[in-house]
Amino acid sequence: MKIKTISILGCGWFGLPFAEALVAKGFVMKGSTTSLDKLAQLKELGIEPYQIDLNEKDHLVDDFFDTDVLFVNIPPRAKTESATSYPEKLKRIADAAREEVKQVVFISSTGIFEDGNFVVDENVNPNPDTDAGRALLQAEQLWATYPEFTTTIIRFAGLIGPGRNLAKFFAGREELPNGKAPINLIALEDCIGLCLHLLEVQHFGGIHHGVSPHHPSRAEFYTQLCTASGMAKPSFKDDLLAWKQISSNNNLGYNFKIENWFDWMEIAKL
Repeated sequence: MKIKTISILGCGWFGLPFAEALVAKGFVMKGSTTSLDKLAQLKELGIEPYQIDLNEKDHLVDDFFDTDVLFVNIPPRAKTESATSYPEKLKRIADAAREEVKQVVFISSTGIFEDGNFVVDENVNPNPDTDAGRALLQAEQLWATYPEFTTTIIRFAGLIGPGRNLAKFFAGREELPNGKAPINLIALEDCIGLCLHLLEVQHFGGIHHGVSPHHPSRAEFYTQLCTASGMAKPSFKDDLLAWKQISSNNNLGYNFKIENWFDWMEIAKL
């Protein structure tokens, strides 16, 4: 399949730099934002801009869906969207895409899994215990009901990178629980790298976990991250409560750029 045009629904923290990387590789890029003010920024970056707000009932622009690959990068709003309202919004996208699009890539989250005290990969069926997790599961199942296109699901782990320094949530705090629990994170450069690799190998379909293979404990990781960020060290309880470790069978054959978080901290620009 010759891929020329790519549309990204949701040019935010991940979608915008991903779109920039695609422009640099010569793809024709279409990108959406909910903000009218951001349209000029997209255009300056070589991205054909569209204002699309799924909270509005306006007609979706057909030209946005005249594309070879559609990336859907719209996470649920954890506190405001239920397992019903979020899939309903995505159904509008799926209905608009079915006429033109052949490949859909839905950016989901490993938050779909409950803290079941287990190691899970793509072969394990999630049983979410949060509203956001249930909304994601309903959304993933929605895409499977559209035979007009092939859906690839990429579940990102916790996001970290420029503008997302997680140290601020832990700095200086004391007696934090669950110090022995493993972390499940992915850096921005690997979010972009994994999706670029998918387009290169064109191994579309199925579910893929985007998560660094390095899983130090919460205590180890966040203590060192605060130090590397020039913030006050936190303290953690030496306990293991509810936890999960997200692994991947890596059917895409992607080589993660971040293989050791402590090495990454020495050079990261957070």
